Amino acid sequence: MAGKGFSYILDAARSPIGKRNGSMAAAHPVDIASSVLKDLIKRTHIDPGEIDDCIVGCVGQVNEQGMNIARNIVLSSDLPESIPGVSVDRQCGSSLQAVQFASQGIESGYSDLVIAGGVESMSRIPLGSTISRTANPITQSMKRRYSLSEDWFSQARGASLIARRHSLTRNDLDEFSLRSHKRAASSKNLLAREIIPYKHHNGSITSADEGIRSNSSMEALSNLKEAFPGVEMITAGNSSQISDGASFTVVASDRYIESHDVKPRARFLSFSVVGVDPVTMLSGPAPATFKALKRIGMVLEDIDCFEVNEAFAPVVLAWQKETGADPEKVNMLGGAIALGHPVGATGSRLITTMTNILELKKLHTGLIAICEGGGMANACIVERME
Repeated sequence: MAGKGFSYILDAARSPIGKRNGSMAAAHPVDIASSVLKDLIKRTHIDPGEIDDCIVGCVGQVNEQGMNIARNIVLSSDLPESIPGVSVDRQCGSSLQAVQFASQGIESGYSDLVIAGGVESMSRIPLGSTISRTANPITQSMKRRYSLSEDWFSQARGASLIARRHSLTRNDLDEFSLRSHKRAASSKNLLAREIIPYKHHNGSITSADEGIRSNSSMEALSNLKEAFPGVEMITAGNSSQISDGASFTVVASDRYIESHDVKPRARFLSFSVVGVDPVTMLSGPAPATFKALKRIGMVLEDIDCFEVNEAFAPVVLAWQKETGADPEKVNMLGGAIALGHPVGATGSRLITTMTNILELKKLHTGLIAICEGGGMANACIVERME
């Protein structure tokens, strides 16, 4: 059956992002995700029985996040057992890839309504929990190919290499990080529009992101020591925060929109995914950006705003240099350096924030790009429905 047209964002929302060992650390990751999902379904008034699939991004798929967390989220959300679930790992872009898979299923004509998003509790399942020195996915062939002396590629070292490649200084990185915190701190009321507060089992409620530092300063950032042995310039201050959170996007087809007489918030125009050198690792957002634009005959000047994930400050600064994008249009409400980066949830969180920005500022198009472990990147272009 041929697809009819576009895929649409009916709605998108997220949990508050908890800082490492903060209030969200007490919550089971499935509970965080199901809390967002249940509220999102309720406010969109969709019939759960019409959901074709639930696609969930998650990087640490082990222990509480193991055994196909997508299916466990469905079962914990009191949704019909008829809704299947599948878990996706494309590292930091996992939930953006989940949304891309949902969109592809809809535009091919095989689905009409899909829930896609992601979750990560990095407090409970630390990054790297799926590997160990005795059970490591790296092979001798990979070590020889990339002259590796370590057990895995280092994202921090990749960020440092990118900074040097683009002649970025430590001051450049810290200035960018301060901007992220300032933008997020001044946008708390706007960010609240996209957050579904989390009610804990003890009755307490977490309703706001915990990582934003309104009192951050260049002096405080410049006094931080480098956080990774042998890696220049990269500190805890100019890196994304270790975080806990979940996000979901409701994706629908033309056919669903027409038959249910609902108004979507936005539609997807293009997606892309690329692979790059896994040593520098984090250089993929620029080629992913150009690939997504080329697919539909657009140029950068056609885009009104950008969300580029702040895995490390050099990632976004390098992307800006390579694309020529106006910094004032990039991460308008702050990014992962201030808000946090629950890796499996971040892609859909960026969609949530982008949809929010397009509506609040009455902009037309937005582009999202995210770098990923192993040397990959995803991008997508969304258009606000007026």
